[in-house]
Amino acid sequence: MIKSMTGYGKAAAILPKGKLTIEIRTLNGKSADISIKSNLLPKDKDLLIRQKIAKSLQRGTIDVYMTWEANELATSHSINEKIAEGYIEQLNLLAQKSGSPYELFVNPQSAAQILSSVIRLPDVIDSQKVDIIEEDDWPTIEKAFEDCLNSVNEYRAKEGEILYRDVTSRVTEILNLYDKVESYEGQRIDAIKERITKAAEDLNLKMDNDRFEQEMIFYLEKLDINEEKVRLRQHCKYFIDTINNEPYPGKKLGFIIQEMGREINTTGSKANHAMIQQLVVKMKDELEKMREQSMNIL
Repeated sequence: MIKSMTGYGKAAAILPKGKLTIEIRTLNGKSADISIKSNLLPKDKDLLIRQKIAKSLQRGTIDVYMTWEANELATSHSINEKIAEGYIEQLNLLAQKSGSPYELFVNPQSAAQILSSVIRLPDVIDSQKVDIIEEDDWPTIEKAFEDCLNSVNEYRAKEGEILYRDVTSRVTEILNLYDKVESYEGQRIDAIKERITKAAEDLNLKMDNDRFEQEMIFYLEKLDINEEKVRLRQHCKYFIDTINNEPYPGKKLGFIIQEMGREINTTGSKANHAMIQQLVVKMKDELEKMREQSMNIL
């Protein structure tokens, strides 16, 4: 079954220092255009991950996002004693100016309250970030990437089912419309003969019947669409065979659609019949919708 190039996947790696969340979003593209929108991935792992993504997803515009949620082990904390002492000294000065006892640490209870307030003031606590990803974490992270890619492929497969039903139903509709073209073939030939005969009569031309029939046959051969009918049906069959049997048929389907378009356009140029022209317009509409959808088929 075919896959769409539109996909989404998400997975998380639970590490000792926090949670690393990986998201991958894909859209249609001619090749594997991979963009890693994060500086969390270690540089020495960049190529490995790109190769893994390209092998799994094959083709498309692929955006990779990584977000980090740290826990208490991800940072180390220390008190900046000089800044804390500066705040306490300023508090004592303010207390002295206001006439209050300027020795704030008069008992253990008041000392605890003041220290609790001081450590909340700016720059009293120094937070030093530690390395997010350690070498020992990599197997867990790599597994999360694989889970995320599997999720993307599952999404693509579901979208592919919708695409499959859509484009194959349009192939069937094009064949049905061409069957209707055949129903007007007899009318078309009679109408052309009648038009040419009437034109000759209006001009008072004397025609040799045998020569007239020869010219008529020659003219109608130029307007014959039997070859177009045969080729279009072959292209439709090839389209269905390709979409059913090839793992990544998207590019080839685009070429087949081009060939189908040539036969439909040639039919329109040879039509010389109002109803056939209308049917050709409907076939072109179906084909254009197929073309748009095929651009998203992997």
